[in-house]
Parts: sequence; structure tokens; C-alpha cells
Amino acid sequence: MHEGNLSFCRIMTGKKGRQWRSMCKGLILGALLTSSMILVYCLSNPQIHFSLPEVPVPYSCARSSSQLHLKPASNRSQTNTKRSCSPKVDIMFMKTHKTASSTFLNILFRFGEKHQLKFAFPNSRNDFLYPAPFHRSYIKDYKPGMCFNIICNHMRFNATEVAKVLPTDASYITILRDPAELFESSFHYFGRLVPFTWKVPGDDKLTEFLLDPHSYFDPGGFNSFYLKNLLFFDFGQDNTLKPDDPRVDERISFISERFQLVMLVEHFEESLILLKEALCWDMEDLLFFKLNARKGSTVSKLTPELRARALEWNAIDWKLYQHFNRTFWKKVDAYGRERMAKDVAELKKRNKEMTSICIEGGQAVEAGRIQETDLQPWQPIGEKSIMGYNLKKNIGNAHKTLCRKMLMPEIQYLTEFGVNLWITKLWGHVRDIINW
Repeated sequence: MHEGNLSFCRIMTGKKGRQWRSMCKGLILGALLTSSMILVYCLSNPQIHFSLPEVPVPYSCARSSSQLHLKPASNRSQTNTKRSCSPKVDIMFMKTHKTASSTFLNILFRFGEKHQLKFAFPNSRNDFLYPAPFHRSYIKDYKPGMCFNIICNHMRFNATEVAKVLPTDASYITILRDPAELFESSFHYFGRLVPFTWKVPGDDKLTEFLLDPHSYFDPGGFNSFYLKNLLFFDFGQDNTLKPDDPRVDERISFISERFQLVMLVEHFEESLILLKEALCWDMEDLLFFKLNARKGSTVSKLTPELRARALEWNAIDWKLYQHFNRTFWKKVDAYGRERMAKDVAELKKRNKEMTSICIEGGQAVEAGRIQETDLQPWQPIGEKSIMGYNLKKNIGNAHKTLCRKMLMPEIQYLTEFGVNLWITKLWGHVRDIINW
């Protein structure tokens, strides 16, 4: 059928021919997209979980504390007393969507390599069969009783199953973003994958949707979770509850008890300093470049009215964010505002130095200007709006490897770790055809 359509398109000439060709192209790409989505969904979402024996998780599979680098850390009593500590290496990072989590993932990957840690990676794709709730059988080459230090790829959180693959004293960390800004980003990035958005009229689909979301939203629709309370959904919760449902407060309390640190995108450097304090890391462990950032021309500037509508539509996420915004600043106060400002300034200074060492031109560039395939970020369907970087030529040996690692997108980094990403790569080829 596809070959016949292409032949028909080639016959047409002139203006009308171009219109027919555009229509035929749309039909072909639509058929490919639909078929591929169904195929990938079926391949990557098994419905049966085989019963696995319960085997105690080892305390930790990291090197012993005596082999890890010890460093002085200031006593919380604010005295001059110093204590020695070793970096905490058993970590569960709950990677939420559209929250700068790819940037933090890069930090974790480099930290794990530095300390030769064992990652629990997914198999065949770059997430743990999201949006299915996490199950330990989704881990690459998993066997009961295996030892892992870090689990950090996208998942729909399932506390019971996660606890079966990490030591009991593992540090649970996650990151949140202002829900209005997150909704705008998610609508842009995932909108084409949510079928009910296809019927939203006009060029400004985001505004049209927010003016009357109930007329478009289908809670049982394919991929609908991307466009309502996505954070709450990522934590394994029902994103369609009413905000005043008692279960909402119960689950927020559970998340608060389970996660030792909830970072905020809007205060990313402050979040990393709190992480450094909590996990006894070094400042050099926190160095980062912003990954997966969108070019400014694709970002919709929300008016006060649209922002209010977005927050009302994502009321549970707003409740979640407000709760952890309060706890975040309590942690900052405990750390010390003046001390925090000093450390943030130091981190920004070091990142600026790394920018001058590593990045050609000193800033991110559009996808079409990225010279190396290995540094090309994953793009949303239908456009290339995610920016990336070019590595400087002639970087000194002292920084060459670090620079490349800091600039490396998630998919390429996972490939270096030896993760089999055949489903992700298949989906990538489909996206390339769609972007033809």
C-alpha cells in the first residue's frame, strides 16, 4: 500500500501535485506511526510477571568504606568540630519527566563510573517499561539476590519492588518542577503521542486545550497521563483523583517519608548542594551542563491566565510541589543561607570554567549544528527542538574524557554502559522517518 501511494505521489506535478504529495506523505507517515506505536507498545509492555523468589538484598556491593575517599564534613551542630565521612553510593533516583532529570542522570552516571558502582539498568530500552509500574524483572539480566548500588532510569515508581533491589539504607532522591511549566513542556514534547490532542483545533493547541481541557481529555486514552498530573503519575499514583481526595494527602505523606531529598528544578544548584551535604559528595561530583534543553523559540510563554489554568488542571501536582517547596527551604535554612549562597557561587564558577574548557562556542546549539552523532540528543516527534553541544577541539588530556562524558546524552551514555537499547533504537528510526 505504501509503494502504491508513493508512485501516485510521484506522478503529480505542479502546485496541486505538491499538495497531493504532502497529503500522501501524511497518510504514509500516519500509517507508519500508528503501526510502529502498536508494535513497540506490545513488545515493551508484557502483562505477565513471573513469581520470583525472595532473596535478601546484600547490604551494599560497593567497595568497603575504607576504600572510598574519606573527606571532612562540617558537623550539623554548626561548631568547629569536623567529622569524616565517605560518599553514600546506594541511591534510588526517581527520574521524573521534563524536570532536568537527564542532567542529573548524567551526574549519577559519572559518579557511578568514578566509584565503580553497579547500576540496575533496563533491558532493550532506556526505561523500565514505563508506564507500567516498576517490577524488578524489568532489570537487565536480573536474578533474585543480585547486588545493585544505583537505579535511576525512568520508571513508574513501585516502592515495594524497588526495595527488593537496593540495600535498606539506600538514599531515595527525586526532582520536581513547577507544574505549570512542566505541563507546557510535556504538552510540547509528548503532545503528538497523545491521540486525543489530534482533535484540538488551531495552531496554538496548548492554549485551546487549557481553555476547556475537559472537552478533550480522555482519562482512559492512550498516553493520557502525559497531560494531567504527570508527576503524581510517575510516583505510581492515580493522576485522575480529585485534589481534595484524602488519598492525595496520604500519598504525598508517603512520598515525603520515603524520599530523603526532593530537589527543585527552579533551584537546581541549591538542590545539588543539599545533595552534596546529604550524601557526603565532593563539589567536583556536582559539575554539570544543562542537557535536553529546548530552544527558546519553541517554549510557549504562559500568560498569568494560562498559568492559573495549567495549575488548576494539574492541581494534584501543584499540591505535591507546594509541599516539597516548603520542605526544601527548611533544608536550606538548616544548611545556612549564607553558606548556601557561597557554595552555589563556587559551583557556578566551576561549571563556567568547565564550559570554557569543553564547549565549542561556550553554549548550546540547535540540533542541525551538532557535529557529532554521539552528541545528538533525542528529539520529539515532528521537529528538532532539543539543543545540544559541540565538543571543543584540542582539549587537554586532563579534561578530554570528562568533557565528553559531561556532554553525552542519555541514550549514548547507556550504550557505552553496554545496555541493549534495540526497542529505543527501533523507535528512533521510526521518528527519523516521521521527521522526513
